[in-house]
Amino acid sequence: MPITLLWAVDVYGRVYSLSTAGQRWVRADDTLLELKRVTAGKGRCWGIGCDHHVYLNMMPSETSIRYREETYENQRWNPVDSFTDTLLPTDRWPWSDVTGMNPQPLHGFELPSRSWEWEGDWYVDQSCGEPSQTGGWEYAVDFPANFSPDKKWNSCVRRRRWIRYRRYTAQGTWAKIPLDNPRKPLLPLCDISCGGWEMSDQSGRYPYLWGVSQQGEVWFREGIHPRVPEGSGWEEVEAPKEVAQLSAGPGDLLWALLWDGNLLVRTGLSLDCPTGTSWVELESPGKEIEALHVAVGVSVVWVVTKDYKVWFRRGVNSHNPCGSGWISIGGEMMVVDVGLNEQVWAVGEDRGLYFRMGVTPSEPSGSGWIPVSAQWRNSKEVIPPGKECEFGDRRAEASKSSLLSCTDSDSESGPADAQNGPEDLPVLGAAASSVVPLGGNDSPTPPPKMENPPSALQQDAPKPFIPASDSFINSLVSDRDKTSTPQPPVAEAPREEVQELSPAPILPTPEAAGHDVPWMNVDLEGAEAARCARAAGGPPPGAAGALETARGVGEEDAPVWSWISGGGCDVDACSQISWLSPTGPLSSSLSLTAVQSAAWSEQPRQQEGRGEISKKPLERSHSVWVRKGALRWWRDGKPQRWVDVAVALEQSTKSGGTKDSIFFVYYTQYDEKKYLDVIIRDVTALVPVSADCHYAFAVYTAQRTQQRWPLVLAAQTQTDMNDWLSLLSDCCCECRGISGPPSRQALWSTTSKGDIMVHEPSFSLEAAAHTLACDLMFWRQVPGHLRCVESNSLGLVWGIGWDGTAWVYSGQQPTLEEAVERHQQTDVRSVHVYENQRWNPMTGYTDKGLPTDRPMWSDEGGLKECTKGNTHPPSPQWSWVSEWAVDYSVPGGTDQEGWQYAADFPTTFHGHKAMKDFVRRRRWTRKCTIALRAPWQQVPPICLSDISLMPCLAQSSMEQVPVWALSDKGEVLCRLGVTPRNAAGSSWLHVGTDQPFKSISIGGANQVWAIARDGEVFYRGSVCPQNPAGECWYHIPSPPRQTLRQLSVGRTSVFAVDDNSNLWFRQGLTPSYPQGSAWELTSNNVTKVSVGPLDQVWIIAEGVPGFPAETPGAVCHRLGVGPMQPRGQSWDYGIGGGWEHISVRGNSAEAPRGPHPAHVGAPRSPVPPRPPAQVNGSAVGV
Repeated sequence: MPITLLWAVDVYGRVYSLSTAGQRWVRADDTLLELKRVTAGKGRCWGIGCDHHVYLNMMPSETSIRYREETYENQRWNPVDSFTDTLLPTDRWPWSDVTGMNPQPLHGFELPSRSWEWEGDWYVDQSCGEPSQTGGWEYAVDFPANFSPDKKWNSCVRRRRWIRYRRYTAQGTWAKIPLDNPRKPLLPLCDISCGGWEMSDQSGRYPYLWGVSQQGEVWFREGIHPRVPEGSGWEEVEAPKEVAQLSAGPGDLLWALLWDGNLLVRTGLSLDCPTGTSWVELESPGKEIEALHVAVGVSVVWVVTKDYKVWFRRGVNSHNPCGSGWISIGGEMMVVDVGLNEQVWAVGEDRGLYFRMGVTPSEPSGSGWIPVSAQWRNSKEVIPPGKECEFGDRRAEASKSSLLSCTDSDSESGPADAQNGPEDLPVLGAAASSVVPLGGNDSPTPPPKMENPPSALQQDAPKPFIPASDSFINSLVSDRDKTSTPQPPVAEAPREEVQELSPAPILPTPEAAGHDVPWMNVDLEGAEAARCARAAGGPPPGAAGALETARGVGEEDAPVWSWISGGGCDVDACSQISWLSPTGPLSSSLSLTAVQSAAWSEQPRQQEGRGEISKKPLERSHSVWVRKGALRWWRDGKPQRWVDVAVALEQSTKSGGTKDSIFFVYYTQYDEKKYLDVIIRDVTALVPVSADCHYAFAVYTAQRTQQRWPLVLAAQTQTDMNDWLSLLSDCCCECRGISGPPSRQALWSTTSKGDIMVHEPSFSLEAAAHTLACDLMFWRQVPGHLRCVESNSLGLVWGIGWDGTAWVYSGQQPTLEEAVERHQQTDVRSVHVYENQRWNPMTGYTDKGLPTDRPMWSDEGGLKECTKGNTHPPSPQWSWVSEWAVDYSVPGGTDQEGWQYAADFPTTFHGHKAMKDFVRRRRWTRKCTIALRAPWQQVPPICLSDISLMPCLAQSSMEQVPVWALSDKGEVLCRLGVTPRNAAGSSWLHVGTDQPFKSISIGGANQVWAIARDGEVFYRGSVCPQNPAGECWYHIPSPPRQTLRQLSVGRTSVFAVDDNSNLWFRQGLTPSYPQGSAWELTSNNVTKVSVGPLDQVWIIAEGVPGFPAETPGAVCHRLGVGPMQPRGQSWDYGIGGGWEHISVRGNSAEAPRGPHPAHVGAPRSPVPPRPPAQVNGSAVGV
């Protein structure tokens, strides 16, 4: 790792650097240099002097900085003098630049500053042709034409280039940047910030420099180049309000702090437009507390407010420079700075330097503050913040004064220590002839009388202070000065009522020092007050109480820091730096204040000899965790195509342990950076989808569910997709407080891909007054792959794969000692394509169809072209296990070659050819398989086509749970021995039938209904626990001219779906006549129905009205179902797009109901009162 420097400034304007390979602070060689603040970049550091000039310190390097000056000598030929510098009036200048527009005589070149020197004299560039022949001349017909070293007969003009090099000689020293002459005079600067060297893909580019004038104007330094490190000039950038401070990141982030405490964000920064395009104003993170300081990095923003609280901005990115929200971070700081690798440095309220530990790309907020503990000068004494905290809050309170005070201070006078005399303390003063108070009278302030008591003297004395290196912080914290109360050091806390605090120390005067002292950047008002107080014979207002040493606070004392810059310090969370030790005097997770720091500094002495020091965190700070990656996004708008995007999942953890996450998608459209953000708690489902051989998944929210347009993302590999799905799903469950396996009341569903989804219901799911909207339901994925799933409220869950294999969920009740046991689960399914042909009189059946026909190779509906070559398995998880073959088991039958015939394509196909059959098709099939590990246990050996578990209430108890199923051959089976502890049961009991069945369902009170393959409906009589198989089948007429295909039986209701996707309700069901009386049409657009133990009705709809392009299969809930309205009233459409099956037969969670109010007075009707009716299993008055 290269050796880099950390820069810092103390309150006296002295500049120090700390090497990553060293152990002690090194002061700048120029002892006369006094800077207010610095900003560092790679290989350089800028600073603002107390004279308001800008200084630059370029780090020494093996390669010198050289700049080539060049100018062109132009001549024209004439018949008398040949080539001469006498040009035509319309020609360019005799000495000019390469364009000829600007005159550049040799004597017009000057060095830009004293930091440059000429390496030699001007010489002719001899790179064109042979030097002895051409003399460096280039010839052309005329000046705008192209030049060449060859002289021709028509060469009327010529030019040659003169070169001179200048070298930068100020490397390793602080050089003053010369003032240029902009169109608008540059006012004195009060803040600067460099950044932009990592903008876009131009890594290593020289930085841009931004500045703020004392009038709040924003300036940009132009012309900074590898050969011109100083830049060429200043350009003003218009700002809507007066700016107090700004910070530029290494990338394209620029934030500014306004004098009113709000923040400005510069947008549109790019290589083509380095000054940006517009400003966006943001409010301060603290409520009614103005911001004090801002610092930005590549994708992070840190802010300090006037109460010294530290804040972290969430969601900041090049595509979203404004971010999305604020997170409070532990620690009390005055200044923060973001350096390389997003590392954070700070100046604490106690004037100590701190480093944010644990800052990584995945955790940009870090884990805690640790001190920068480096040695001072040649001594081996380490100066952690704890030593500086011995000043207590007196130093922190004193630090609010300005080093260069431009306005009079209105702060109250601080207390003085009456026990310390002037002879015991160093004093601060200045020669009377050199001290002129700003804004004061010419005559000094009359000294107080000696007969006044010390308390009166202390009240009249000005407030003690330690000079700060900039008046900016002083002005911003002036509100706090008036309201805050100084706190005593921890060691003096018990004596707070009887012992007054000593004021801060002050420097010795030049006379006392005994030698000439350079002009110091000292608050003149405070110096005058100190001199007056000393002349009065009382203790000086700057006397030190806690730091009583033989030296005064000056060159020999540890610095009192006011500014830090880590923009050039290349460290990270894994760096092994001697002065960044997490085992120092502070815990890695502390929230630091001056009092806490003093307590830590005293703790080793208090616990000396008593064993290890206990470092418990004083305050748990918030943290931010980020996971970044690259995915592909299916663009919502036109043109719809896959776009490479960057994604980031940002999770913040508050002090209480609650977590909040946001998912960002960053993309570029027409060279404009944009982003999408999804709040994780708003996510309703994460569903793997089929998308052109991509490992894709869809992110649903309530809004996107209503719009029927999920956020579809794809990964490069299956592992990446699984990682992102698992990560996002875990965050969603954490935000909603969901953990562990699905509950017994869960709703189960499967998608057309075979993924298993689960929803944890709430009591409001079926509440009549406050029904939970379907688009707000949160679905999470359960490992496994099935075609359909059925459950009940006792925790039993059965499923059937696409190959007919029966599975039982084994992850319902894992033990505490072991995780959910996962078994090897395999599934096999068939993929179909259809070959279509049309008959013509000349050639018979051929693959040449009409222009209006479907594709000759298509899917079943004929809307999409599907050939055997471009058809792939449902997802990349599947793999082929067979070749394409003709399928003869198509519904409706086929001929010997597998063809089905029809009069035209949209009509029904049959297996024999008729005279009017002009089209035909046949189905090709190919098998694929999938294998994974999931908490499902196989139930051999019979393959099933349908299954049903008897629904019951949660408080019910049954020795054996009735389970009915259909084999793949249509046989009716009853599973014996099924209990909550033995979900798989023991054996199958065959129930005799006259024909094969295709759907079966068992409801409350052992009501068993089934549908035969010809569409006829049957009811099984006399089913009871003593006779689980029943006695006989009762035939029930189907709806007129309709063929039913699937049904579901609840507690007191029966619903069925026919081949035309119509939903039917069976009327007249009573305990005495359970077969009912008639079928009533309820709705259309239904593919599957599920009736729960509370008679709730849920379906899988073919589509959502108004969205014909959506993939068939949407979850819907029937609203208004009740005893008086068993058919319900309307549909509530939920998540959709490829959902295959749903089961609500385990959801018996009823909404809590209050007691029915008692009737007052006599009844109005002679009819006797009716008993309370049962609504969803709960008795209420009607």
